[in-house]
Amino acid sequence: MVSEPAVKPLSAFSYVTFDVVGTLIDFEGAIKQGLTEIAALEGREIDDEIALSVYRKARYESDAQRYPDDLGRCYSKIASHFGLPDTSAYRQLMIDRVGDADPFPDSVEALTKLKAHYKLIAMTNARRWAFEKYEAKLGFPFWASFTTDDTGTEKPDPAFFHQVFEHVAEDGGSKDDILHTAQSQYHDIGISRALGMTNAWIQRRHAQAGYGATIEPEEFTEPDYHFHALIELANAADATLDA
Repeated sequence: MVSEPAVKPLSAFSYVTFDVVGTLIDFEGAIKQGLTEIAALEGREIDDEIALSVYRKARYESDAQRYPDDLGRCYSKIASHFGLPDTSAYRQLMIDRVGDADPFPDSVEALTKLKAHYKLIAMTNARRWAFEKYEAKLGFPFWASFTTDDTGTEKPDPAFFHQVFEHVAEDGGSKDDILHTAQSQYHDIGISRALGMTNAWIQRRHAQAGYGATIEPEEFTEPDYHFHALIELANAADATLDA
């Protein structure tokens, strides 16, 4: 699914910035995997979507920590909801599973295609230790990367984006040369619009109801580009730039 460009053609950009967790890396799948392992050890069954909603609510809370370290605290909330044991071993299991989460099936191919046309920049709310694992699984495609450890803040804080703008300016570019690409309406699409960027929404959950493990936005932002998978953006870029 491809929307008509509202602002600029894909040939107009020099940089593509990416949300990583949820756009390139399947963190929901990793959460489900960890919980499935724990439930099996305890002889229990859990509803994945309900578990994701409990996780999402926990990420709103004032004592939330940096991702994915916060999976330990969030597991405590999930354990309480489903009556699972809340142990240090299970908390660490959840951190480990999400820290080792795999890319979506199309991510590596799509990034390889996009790298042929643009400088790719990672913008992730994950800590640097987890990002380094994700980056390796993605094939080291990034020209630059920004984690919450580097910026001292998390999206949707505009300060995160401004640090990226400054880096691009040092390379001779500006935010007008950037296409911001993400699945999260809350963390990325809304704030990128507010900052005057062109954006591409990768709607990973298009076949599922609700927002899953991602925080629900107060209001929906209509994106400039809309795709169901990252490979659709990469193919559209190929078609535009090769024409």
